[in-house]
Amino acid sequence: MGRLIKYLIYLIIIAALGLISYAYLGPWFGVDFSPAQSEITLPVVLDAN
Repeated sequence: MGRLIKYLIYLIIIAALGLISYAYLGPWFGVDFSPAQSEITLPVVLDAN
């Protein structure tokens, strides 16, 4: 049982390192993490009474 927990901890550490590496090295491999941008305009009516 202890060996299973040890392997599970190793797997979690390797997965976290892989995710961090993907986040930092992704743009070098053509992955774009920026959100899609679009301009939104809404009219505002002010009631000055």
